Amino acid sequence: MLTSAGFVTAGWYQIRHRHVRRHRRFMLTGATLGAAFFVSYVAASFLIGDTYFGGPKAMAIPYQIFLQVHVLLATAAAVLGILTIRYALRAAFRRHKKVAPWTASAWLVAAGTGLVVFLLLFVVYPQGPSTTALWNLVLHSHPTH
Repeated sequence: MLTSAGFVTAGWYQIRHRHVRRHRRFMLTGATLGAAFFVSYVAASFLIGDTYFGGPKAMAIPYQIFLQVHVLLATAAAVLGILTIRYALRAAFRRHKKVAPWTASAWLVAAGTGLVVFLLLFVVYPQGPSTTALWNLVLHSHPTH
């Protein structure tokens, strides 16, 4: 996630200096790494489960609000990213130039908030209990009659 954000930042820098080829490589690499992170996160959630917030109860609601902001930003960045890449690949550069700064900004903030979520779950506070992996629910669910 942070590596992806680093590539996006470098790509933004490159286009500001009119290095179009480098910009394209950095941005496509950043997008690929961002997509790979998302796929790995979904796979881990499905196969292993997630982690509940283990911090103090007084911080549980602010943490959940912060987490939801992160999720909304990451979702918006992903949708905008698809649009932005599509515009670039179709040479619709006028549209690309309008949406790309919003896309990059949303992704950079989403990456930063994602880091904060990780730190709150695993570094700042003791790790909370794990949720049940969806995979286990699918395997062990029994139909009701």
